[in-house]
Parts: sequence; structure tokens; C-alpha cells
Amino acid sequence: MKHTKTKTVVGAILALLLLLLAAGICLPERLIIPVKGATKSDWNAKSFWFSPWGKSGVHKGIDIFAQEGVPVIAASSGLVVQAGFTPGGGNVVSVLGPKWRVHYYAHLKSINVTNGEFVSQGSKLGTVGSTGNAAGKQPHLHYAIITQIPYVWLFQTEKYGFDRMFFLNPHELLRRYSMRNELYSLLHSKLNAQIPKTTQ
Repeated sequence: MKHTKTKTVVGAILALLLLLLAAGICLPERLIIPVKGATKSDWNAKSFWFSPWGKSGVHKGIDIFAQEGVPVIAASSGLVVQAGFTPGGGNVVSVLGPKWRVHYYAHLKSINVTNGEFVSQGSKLGTVGSTGNAAGKQPHLHYAIITQIPYVWLFQTEKYGFDRMFFLNPHELLRRYSMRNELYSLLHSKLNAQIPKTTQ
């Protein structure tokens, strides 16, 4: 009898975990550039996975350059899972967003959020800086997207090829969502232009 109860509880917990996993994957995601006022010309599109790159070997994100103190904003809504200092990243914020992706913001001058806080897209996380291993360099935001569910089709046999399953190219995702947003805006303006205006 006790054994059956334990099986039922374990089964219920596993079902709940699977439901949470599926819900996270199904959440829609539309990204915005995480530095206020920045455009695609503020980072090098080819810098993702550039090698050699410092102690990490490869560049697992993009560097968005801006003046020190410019607001760093959430590219996506989510839960702050890390807000603090690390030797390499300096002042960092990590936000768990839709599709079980962690959005990693590094080298911040200041941090405006705390662990466990829910942030909405566009809310201020901190400011652009040059902390951690970016000390003495031009102020920038190091932005990376890390999936918690491995994308096995991205695996490569090269050095750091295993990591490719987890680190997604922020440039490609930002470009894709930017193009979609521009298309939606264009369609919306065309539709509005076609709707006849009535006079009262």
C-alpha cells in the first residue's frame, strides 16, 4: 500500500515537471535589443563563436557597444535567476525567459534588479559598463542566450562543439525578431491606410 502511494506521488511530480517543461517551451518569445537606443550596427554580427577569445576560448555571445551608463533593458520577460558579481562577467544579470532560455547580461556598471524578481520586456536591468574582464576596455554589454534544453542538431565535433548545443546566436535571434517587428509594423500601417476615415 505504501509502495503504491509513493509511486502515485512520484508520478504526479513527474507529470507536473513535464507540464512545466512543455509550458516553458510553448511560451512565445519576441526579443528586443537589450541596450536602450542601440541598433544592429552597435555590435559585430560575426563576433559570435569567434575564436580565439580570452579564457573562454570562443565568444559565446555578442558585445553591444554604448556609452557607459546607458540603460540595459530586458530583451525578454522572465525571472531573474542571477544578479550579482562574477570575476569574468563583472556585474551580471541572468534572466530565465520563454523557451527555457537564459538571457545573460554582463559587464554592467550597475544592477537594478534582485534575484527572484520577475521582469517584463524592456524593463531596466542595469547600465552599460566595463566590469569584470572588460575592465579598461570600451564600455559594452556582453549579451548571451543559453538554452537549458540542448539543441543536439547544433553539436559539432570541433573544439567547444558540445557547448554549441547550449549557446544560441543572439545576433541571429535579434535579427529575426527585428525583421518580424518591421514586417508587422509595415502591415499594420498599410492596413490602417486602407481603412476609410469617416467624418461625423
